[in-house]
Amino acid sequence: MADEKPNKYVREGTVPIPTYEEATSSRPPSQSFLGASEVSNDAERQGLLGRHSPAPSGNTYRPPAVESTRSSLDFLPSSGNNSARSSGEASRREMIQMDVEDPLSEQAQSQMGTRLSKRISSITNGLSSLNLPFRQWLPSFEYIRAHMPRVAGRFPEALKPGWIMVIRFLALLFVLTVAYVVFISNIFSFRQRRGGQMYDPESVRMFVQEHVNATNIQLHLEHLTQFDHIAGTEGSYVLAKYVEAAFRAAGLESPMLERFDVYLNYPKKGGREVSIVEPSELAWKATIEEELAYKDPPREQTLVFHGLSKSGNVTGPLLYANYGSREDFEWLENNGISVEGGIALVRYYGSQTDRALKVKAAELAGAVGCIIYSDPNEDGFVKGEPYPNGRYMPADGVQRGTVGLTSWIVGDVLSPGFASLPGERKRISKENNPGLNNIPSIPLSWRDAQKLLQSLKGHGEKLNDDLGWIGGVPDVDEWWTGNKRSSPIVNLKNEQDEVERQPIYNVLGNIIGIEQPDKAIIVGNHRDAWGFGAVDPGSGTAVFLEVVRIFGNLKTLGWRPLRSIQFASWDAEEYNLIGSTEHVESRTDDLRRNGFAYINVDVAVQGSDFHAAGPALFEKSLLHVLGRTSDPFANKTLRSLWDEKNRKMEGLGAGSDYVAFQDIAGMSSIDLSFRGEPFPYHSSYDNFQWMSRFGDVGFNYHKLMGQVWALLILELADRPVLPFDLVAYARSIQDYVHDLEKYSRAKEAPAGFDLTPLNDAADATVQRTQRFHEWDREWTRNIYGMEGMESNALTLMRMNHNSKMANFETDLLDVAGGLPGREQYKHVLFAPQAWSGYEEAVFPAIRDAIDGGDWQLAQRQVKKVATLLARASQRLLE
Repeated sequence: MADEKPNKYVREGTVPIPTYEEATSSRPPSQSFLGASEVSNDAERQGLLGRHSPAPSGNTYRPPAVESTRSSLDFLPSSGNNSARSSGEASRREMIQMDVEDPLSEQAQSQMGTRLSKRISSITNGLSSLNLPFRQWLPSFEYIRAHMPRVAGRFPEALKPGWIMVIRFLALLFVLTVAYVVFISNIFSFRQRRGGQMYDPESVRMFVQEHVNATNIQLHLEHLTQFDHIAGTEGSYVLAKYVEAAFRAAGLESPMLERFDVYLNYPKKGGREVSIVEPSELAWKATIEEELAYKDPPREQTLVFHGLSKSGNVTGPLLYANYGSREDFEWLENNGISVEGGIALVRYYGSQTDRALKVKAAELAGAVGCIIYSDPNEDGFVKGEPYPNGRYMPADGVQRGTVGLTSWIVGDVLSPGFASLPGERKRISKENNPGLNNIPSIPLSWRDAQKLLQSLKGHGEKLNDDLGWIGGVPDVDEWWTGNKRSSPIVNLKNEQDEVERQPIYNVLGNIIGIEQPDKAIIVGNHRDAWGFGAVDPGSGTAVFLEVVRIFGNLKTLGWRPLRSIQFASWDAEEYNLIGSTEHVESRTDDLRRNGFAYINVDVAVQGSDFHAAGPALFEKSLLHVLGRTSDPFANKTLRSLWDEKNRKMEGLGAGSDYVAFQDIAGMSSIDLSFRGEPFPYHSSYDNFQWMSRFGDVGFNYHKLMGQVWALLILELADRPVLPFDLVAYARSIQDYVHDLEKYSRAKEAPAGFDLTPLNDAADATVQRTQRFHEWDREWTRNIYGMEGMESNALTLMRMNHNSKMANFETDLLDVAGGLPGREQYKHVLFAPQAWSGYEEAVFPAIRDAIDGGDWQLAQRQVKKVATLLARASQRLLE
């Protein structure tokens, strides 16, 4: 039964977590903070407001903070004779890029008045030159004015009120005629009548880029990591209120907490144990818990456990299975070592990167329990100096994490395909649930695993270096597999609280677009963490809040994007991408209609190496952003570094919150990160001290990520023509088909297996997208030819063109079916690999069928995918 308390997981003792009231009454997070090289808000006001009159009473204008004394007004258009506006070419450029003035500036107001006067004058002149039907028989305005008194005087007094009504009627008819003529003749272009203030987009980009404040980000991160904040706990809720306060301070529209009630598990004190129980001379019990990461003063920290793990108390012989992949367990079986009834000991990373699938492979091999440890070869002292003297995992560090089977079910495992709203009663059982493993598991440090590995000496098969099974744990003289007959007997206990309806909270806020308010660019980062979470996800959350502040400041200046921007702080990502998936499932139809793109940042900064993952259609806009941002130490643009490394857009697997948007809603999604060497992942040592000393000293790359993220938002939300490159996408699909051909040959495809339909569809998609994008060039020529003006008809055509671009991704969904056996996933091109959840699978339904040896199903899927792809590309031209 679900616990009725809103936040059940509250530990004993004094926890250094502020109350809800303290969290919501604290200083607004949007306030600017100062570093050694950053100027004060007063300096900003002097620069930004120096030529402004005092704001009227009740005005919500608040100047943004900057890191440079250069005024943002330097980048706004001038009205002088020598200004950019006096040049015809500059005028065309400005009109194409949507020019604007500061709404609070007297100078700007004067210029707007002058423009309006000029336009009214042009209307008068235009009307006087109109050749209306029957005009030669109509009296002139001068004649009517001259004779009106004499005509009026001839009417009896009783008829004069009727004459007044006639005059009023004629005046109304005149106004309506003028309005009609104005609209039809495009005296005002559609874009200039769409409301809001219009800014030179280059000024907006420079404003955004120069106003990212590293000290703001640093202080946000310091606050975010004051206490642990697992999903569904008081810590996560307090941070939800903190984020909501930041949204309100930034002036976002409709800030709110979005609640879902979902299945979560939590560790019990004393409920977890790993021990050698036989033989008695080897009796031993694991420490399990980490040392305190903070000792002066001490802080509470998360207990060690696996999210969504199976409760249980099992005992069996210990067997070592390398990385815990299916191939590793197959090797054991082929060498006469049965895992049936045993406790499998495996290490993180390696040939199976998904910890959940390590447990599933152990379960399928017959094990009754699974222990996963952090080996120093992968992330510890073998790599370099461990924390606190270096960046790597210390001996007692433990990698927590989910063992939910995201490849099969994403989101709340009890509500696949529908949202777990409060009061929802349509639930499935957690028993034999396809999203959960059926054997208990627990993570360990290498300090504890060392004793288990030592105890296996002389049991089973001795391992040699050539096999690749020997790890880096010190003082293990020989590495052995163990066996059922003689291995030490180990007890694994995992007793926990399991809550079927634990409240979690997303935080949402908007900036409504002024041209297509229903169409949205969604910007997301998750907030929950397994511990203090400085890298994962705190680095992303801190940057996210700074991006929100900057866009809030733009909004107070009167700026609005063409399309709406929706900001989202997700909860319960770490368990199974739950918050974002439930959000998508609660509004799937709306997102499929109106969601243009999703931008995700999870781990913003782990190092200095920039990566991006998503469909190739993003590459053009991303490269534009990278070309104007620079690495703070390499003295090169990110674009130069990207090209030097021959980097390309990577595939999206199941590693973060983009999954539901890309694979269920059909929204084109991109994930951004600065990667680096390993860090104490999902341990208590992923904290603020680690980040400030080893991760990003000076928070330079956090600032750089803020610039990249904000500029990419502008690209997608405020370019008149959505900057998607469907030709690049189509060509990548051709490459995917060629890779599938190689894959099928490697799997010894039968003679009748035919990928011709898929090849033909991919080739046709390239041709159709090329024809489709010819309109982009035609639009540009028209705008230049009209000196930056856009007719109403052309505006409507452009918006329809943008919608077709965004809908191309949605049209690649198999809405009625989904992947066979994994029907929650709908995208025919992308999904998590069934047996490697963190990595992407291209043509997942076809590959699943091939992997299962069902070539008839694979052929049917080829036909289905080819049909959907051909139809999607054809719709671009309709």
